[in-house]
Amino acid sequence: MSAQPGPRTRLAGGLLLWYAVLGGALAWAVHVMAAWGVDELTCASGSDQVSGVSLRVVVALAVVLPALATVGALLAAVLAWRRTARARPDGTTEATLGRTRMLALLGLWANLLFLTIIALGGVALLVFPPCQR
Repeated sequence: MSAQPGPRTRLAGGLLLWYAVLGGALAWAVHVMAAWGVDELTCASGSDQVSGVSLRVVVALAVVLPALATVGALLAAVLAWRRTARARPDGTTEATLGRTRMLALLGLWANLLFLTIIALGGVALLVFPPCQR
């Protein structure tokens, strides 16, 4: 006999699953707004520094931080997928377990895609010289 999880545990598990599914997409949106936006606005102002920091450093941070958030979401998706593979439906229905497993698999593939997009976008931002005219 297993004990049923409490409401706080279910809430934390649900939020972790949503992070596993949507974390990469949100991190990519932050990456696009921060990296490309800062690059365009800084170059439009005729400068190559943001508050005394080199534009390349700011762009590198706008690539690395969302990439780390995406890796975290990818790990959460892998964890959810592995846990649903060996879970027995004690208190949950088979359909609920199947939906959770499907969402975890969707998060796994989506986060791999978004991590690739962020990495390739970062390569483009860091390889080409800033403020090309």
